[in-house]
Amino acid sequence: MPTEQSPFIITIGASAGGLSAIGEIVSHLHKDINAAIFVVLHLSKAAMSDILLSRVQKNSPLPCKIAEDKEPIRQGQIYIAAPDTHLLVKEDKVLIGQGPPENRFRPSIDVLFRSAAVSHREKVIGIIVTGFLNDGTIGMQAIKHSGGYCLVQDPNEAEYPDMPLSVLESVEVDHVVPLRKMGEAILERINTAEIKGISPPESVVAESKLSEKAATSIEEVSKLGDESAFSCPDCGGRLWSIKNGKLKHYRCHIGHAYSENDLLLRQGETTEATLWAAVRMMEERKLLVEKIAREHGDRGLYKISSHYSEQSKSLREHITRLKELLFGISKQ
Repeated sequence: MPTEQSPFIITIGASAGGLSAIGEIVSHLHKDINAAIFVVLHLSKAAMSDILLSRVQKNSPLPCKIAEDKEPIRQGQIYIAAPDTHLLVKEDKVLIGQGPPENRFRPSIDVLFRSAAVSHREKVIGIIVTGFLNDGTIGMQAIKHSGGYCLVQDPNEAEYPDMPLSVLESVEVDHVVPLRKMGEAILERINTAEIKGISPPESVVAESKLSEKAATSIEEVSKLGDESAFSCPDCGGRLWSIKNGKLKHYRCHIGHAYSENDLLLRQGETTEATLWAAVRMMEERKLLVEKIAREHGDRGLYKISSHYSEQSKSLREHITRLKELLFGISKQ
């Protein structure tokens, strides 16, 4: 639990177009700020940590580093999530998680925001800027319900406004500001915040604990919500529906978690991949059937050869229909 002396925790979540936005925000932070800053930016697994670090450091008066597991949280330090690892905050330490992706991303903005909300409550300032889809919305709600402060980039200036708009549709944010005024809003919150001792919701605490583990159990997840009719598109396990105010998301016992929109998108990706696998298997079966037909024909067994040739023709027709369907899906 934070004390009057502990620094504020600023959490910044960004996706597409986010590197420039993050650079703009940190450029307006004072070197003596009473806060530690944590950054999650969606990048590919192959992204280079050193390049990410140098791009942020170039604009920042504060020292920047790639976050390391169990290192202490220091005032005036910027911690950046490494590609393909979750970044969490727990009491006075940084945690690095290797659990499954949430909202199809690792690092996930929701994972960072939720952990900060549980650990530092009213001393958290959550910030969402440009990006696709809605990672960060559930995390921002966790911050709000735990007494923290919520800032959102003005979607009118965001390069990709999906993430700011998603938060604004679901969470009662405290301030919507352009990037150039983000530093002023942060400083005002730090200077005027009243710490009243608000406790985070039990469901937020429980999910934050699950995110610290690589996997959990069915019993633990079932306590958070109701079993849904859906299966996890990544592992095939059951999904539980979890409600936080107006928001609903889904989690399996392995640790995969999705908002409704992300679940819909991932289902589509999995369906397409499954259909392409079916096309491949049918193509291979067609080749084998044609081989058998030729061999029987060469031996003079024309009736059997004709039977297999008919199978090959039928498979070819099915493959053509499947490909037409898949090409239609890819255009949607």
